[in-house]
Amino acid sequence: MMKPTFSVIGGGSWATAIVKILSNNVETIHWWVRSAETADFLRKYGHNPNYLSDVNINQERVRVTTDLKAAIRESDAVILAVPSAFLKPTLSAITPEDFEGKIVFSAIKGIVPDELLIVGDFLQSTYTIPVANIGVITGPCHAEEVAMERLSYLTIACQDTTNADMLAQHMNCRYIKTTVSDDIYGTEYSAVLKNVFAIAGGIAHGVGYGDNYLAVLISNAIQEIKRFVDAVHPINRDINDSAYLGDLLVTAYSSFSRNRLFGTMVGKGYSVKVAQLEMNMIAEGYYATKCIYELNRKYGVHMPITDAVHRILYEKVSPRMEMKLLSDQLK
Repeated sequence: MMKPTFSVIGGGSWATAIVKILSNNVETIHWWVRSAETADFLRKYGHNPNYLSDVNINQERVRVTTDLKAAIRESDAVILAVPSAFLKPTLSAITPEDFEGKIVFSAIKGIVPDELLIVGDFLQSTYTIPVANIGVITGPCHAEEVAMERLSYLTIACQDTTNADMLAQHMNCRYIKTTVSDDIYGTEYSAVLKNVFAIAGGIAHGVGYGDNYLAVLISNAIQEIKRFVDAVHPINRDINDSAYLGDLLVTAYSSFSRNRLFGTMVGKGYSVKVAQLEMNMIAEGYYATKCIYELNRKYGVHMPITDAVHRILYEKVSPRMEMKLLSDQLK
């Protein structure tokens, strides 16, 4: 049996980490990056000049390209790792025929903004990819700790678990342990929501609340996740599994969390625009907050934390005032 080839789409920290993980077990990885300058640097020096620059890229196994169609065409499985806000423009020249016969995994922790769709649903509706060939890569896992080869855990979800097993085997290595799930909707929505709640935690920290408040906030956040994913896709799932609760905890508490950092800056008085300019990476939770808020008009789930973050980010309500009002709803 021939060994599968993979393509990784994206040039950020998570894409870089995924390339590093795969190169332990996969002989050929086509890595698409947008910038020709970045591609040239990667080919010449074997490092990403912009993200996780300490990571050594195995140049015998990794083929860097700026030709997206070619990267997809030459691979059996495609891993998307671009910010959700840029997914549509990134794939604008790609057709359903380009994805035909491919297994496509999303490592994106966000919602496609114009469509109000999680990535899996967007791939299905736009590119007619069968749901059995769509998967999700979720944490709890920060790219920075992968770069340092600290033991980390990934959950690979796909309704066809043989496809999830295939990727799990190729990502499993000395510092990565993998788990397989068939809950593509719950894991993907949970991965989106945890960024919203990490922003809430950062805002709370920025306005002066401590660990005691954060513990209660995150305890309420996992209940909010459960209410929402049960409304969207009601199946039997354990919300305390690491793909849900673990991913929320690492994003809410870690110093590597860009969403927590973004929230902290907003809590300290930075405007949203200035906070975004100060950061070199995308805080997915900013876009996710609006998308989840809009989606929830359909479902009507009780989501006080999401509503509070939306008022702060999009209605310019005082973070201090909103956190005080939210504190009266937590228990």
